Amino acid sequence: MAFLLNKTTFLSHFRSHSQKTEDSLSLSRRGFHIEPGAREKALLAEDPALKRFKSHKKSVWRLKRIGDVLTIVVVAGCCYEIYVKAVMREEARKQASGSA
Repeated sequence: MAFLLNKTTFLSHFRSHSQKTEDSLSLSRRGFHIEPGAREKALLAEDPALKRFKSHKKSVWRLKRIGDVLTIVVVAGCCYEIYVKAVMREEARKQASGSA
């Protein structure tokens, strides 16, 4: 119970502290709800010099996907091996208790 009280006190302190810094920062920077200016739009525009790297992004995405699939396959294989060993051990116990 004391942990929860300490946690709530910490959270309220953190909130009040973040509100103070947020007030001071709001004067120096624009909010996200304001339309970006010409410079921001120019930075966000598509650059033809970077077009050749788009294929790199796709290959990295494919490589990550292949890695994810291989990870799932390996984990499934390990789980299957554990299951087979458990079943074989159980059958061995039944045979040992049946023959004894």
